[in-house]
Amino acid sequence: MRRRISGMYFEDFLVGEVVSHAVTRTVTETDNVLFTCLTMNPQPMHLDVEFAAEHEFGKPLVNSLYTLGLVVGIAVPELTLGTTIANLGFERVDFPNPVFAGDTIWVETEVISARESKSRPNAGIVVVEHRGYNQRDELICQCRRAAFMRKRPAEE
Repeated sequence: MRRRISGMYFEDFLVGEVVSHAVTRTVTETDNVLFTCLTMNPQPMHLDVEFAAEHEFGKPLVNSLYTLGLVVGIAVPELTLGTTIANLGFERVDFPNPVFAGDTIWVETEVISARESKSRPNAGIVVVEHRGYNQRDELICQCRRAAFMRKRPAEE
């Protein structure tokens, strides 16, 4: 059985191209509590409604690492599903606006750079900038990510 590959190969990435991703996701309170607990983060701003009510936003904030994971994950089907070798790292991560349970997140990705690998002829390094927005089109997460991408196989 052959798995369906929907990601882009190295050759498909065009510098300057912006991909608007099809998947959107409404964040739930359960998402936030589960992620926060699974990652051993006892921050009451994520877990305690009464504590959060007494602070700046008046309600629990969604864990920023969940937000980052969601923004990158939403981009996977169109960009890297089945075509990435490895995530090489993040150059920058910003959270300019908070995320709350009930917010619906959508993402666009811009291709910043692409270069062939010096050590692996079947791969290249692509830098992309993911930008996540809420339902009011407010930027909630922006990150630059370097991915080690497969080149298109000869038989395709």
